[in-house]
Amino acid sequence: MAKCKVSGKRPQHGNNRPWSRKATRRTWQPNVQQFSVFAPELGRNVRLRVSARSMRSIARIGLADYLRKQGLTLKDIL
Repeated sequence: MAKCKVSGKRPQHGNNRPWSRKATRRTWQPNVQQFSVFAPELGRNVRLRVSARSMRSIARIGLADYLRKQGLTLKDIL
């Protein structure tokens, strides 16, 4: 099961709906990737499994600011 450690994105469930309208269950997996980012509090790189959207946000504003915005600390995700 893919889950983002930072944003908490999980697989979503729903139905396939073809032309015949016969519903069959399916899942949508989040785009979770391995991501290495520098954590100034620890003074080293931290490796995380995060979604692509979270990777872009962390790269833009930094890990500490992104975690603060999500209401998390570095201890919560490690």
